[in-house]
Amino acid sequence: MKNIKIATIASFALLAGLSTSCGDDFIDRQAPYSIDSENYFNSADDYRQALTGAYDPLQSTYLNVMLGEIASDNTNSGGESATDVVGFQQIDDMIHTSNNANLKNLWDWNFGGVARCNYILEFKDKTEFEGKNQIIAETRFLRAYYYAELVKWFGPLPLNGDKRFGVNDVTTIKRSSVPEVYAQIESDLIYAIANLSPTAPQVGRATKGAAQALLGKVYLYQNKFVASANILQEVINSGTYSLVTDYDNIFEMEGENGPESVFEIQYGEDQGASFDCLQCSEGNVAVGFSGVRNYAGPLFSDGFSFNVPRQEVVDAFEAGDNRKDVAILDIAAWATQTNATYGVGYKHTGYFNRKYIPRTRSANAPGDLHLTNPNNYRAIRYADVLLMAAEAYNRGGIDDGKARLYLNEVRRRAFGDVNHDATASGAALTDVILAERRVELVGEGHRFFDLVRTGKAAQEIDGFSPNKNEIFPVPVEEIQFSAGNWTQNPGY
Repeated sequence: MKNIKIATIASFALLAGLSTSCGDDFIDRQAPYSIDSENYFNSADDYRQALTGAYDPLQSTYLNVMLGEIASDNTNSGGESATDVVGFQQIDDMIHTSNNANLKNLWDWNFGGVARCNYILEFKDKTEFEGKNQIIAETRFLRAYYYAELVKWFGPLPLNGDKRFGVNDVTTIKRSSVPEVYAQIESDLIYAIANLSPTAPQVGRATKGAAQALLGKVYLYQNKFVASANILQEVINSGTYSLVTDYDNIFEMEGENGPESVFEIQYGEDQGASFDCLQCSEGNVAVGFSGVRNYAGPLFSDGFSFNVPRQEVVDAFEAGDNRKDVAILDIAAWATQTNATYGVGYKHTGYFNRKYIPRTRSANAPGDLHLTNPNNYRAIRYADVLLMAAEAYNRGGIDDGKARLYLNEVRRRAFGDVNHDATASGAALTDVILAERRVELVGEGHRFFDLVRTGKAAQEIDGFSPNKNEIFPVPVEEIQFSAGNWTQNPGY
């Protein structure tokens, strides 16, 4: 990860031995160096390396971001053809099943993050050293982050306390209910808030503000509006974060980890990747996937033309909104302006997610130019915090004045004046806030879940089946491995 060195942790089961015909004197030799999962965590450095390993799966959550847009009414799946990443196409059309390979990846990669966190927490009391509370707090924040992603995608999940999952646990540990999963997430975040510093010890690591913002989001997803408003107000009152004046700057390299970034997933270009191991990439795979097919021209480099914005979201921007040209690349207009050339892919709309498409890099840049793009993902922005707070104050019937205050702070940045301030109240204000979330956060992976949690998905998403498509199917392999211990999500 960018700014967080990745170390290979020799902490999982290693090769136990070899079957050979060597003499006894060779077989009985003491191994000069051996380590396994049970004799790790003997020093502060062991915990720090394991924590680095727990951060690493964050980079695989690029898939969550892409599919959170494709599943919604914001973007089409795109790609080269109707058979290019079939799992994306199925999710776009709401015909996905438990055999969807991309949903399997999403499950595996996020649970990989949970497993790494649980490994640390299982041995949290083994060795004492100065600063351990910080490491445990970051670990619990990360576990909360992974579980928060998993529960919104798949609903009920297996919980195993502060222990690793064993091979046979799937046959004995039940899937905990959604409220039980959220209770675990809340507990982790409350601990993290109490023990994290407001300032990250290293760029890209979790802070108190990040934990507070994520807890506010978790409360909002459960319609716990008072609790959400209270904790998000603490983030606002901290004075740690502010809106960046130039919206365009947020998504460029120079805007990374800026004053609007509450939590940002770090990417780099130092390590290559392949289509056989996309989760191995240190780069942001979603960026290359969302790039313009066969592009040649200034500022950008080419990609695979997935996740293409629909006309509906382009039309959702009001006249005079400065965010539109930052969020949406109109490729035909751009080509006319710059003489750029490009190809046309499947379900081509003429638009691309300008926030997260590849910027030009040197031909000598390390790694794959498509799979290791170094663009960070702004997982929680301060604008999102303001809009979540506005929603909590409004939908909770707490204070529409504060709701308008925070909503209009975002709108004034977008329009450059106060002439577009919202004046609505009650249910009308709710609609304005949700519409604002769409255009402010387009391309950032939130839209599908905003529609689901507010009960608007069926009316906005083509093919959406109520009481089914609010969550996605558990991968069929997991159901089979459970040997009857788990049942599939309804409708699948």
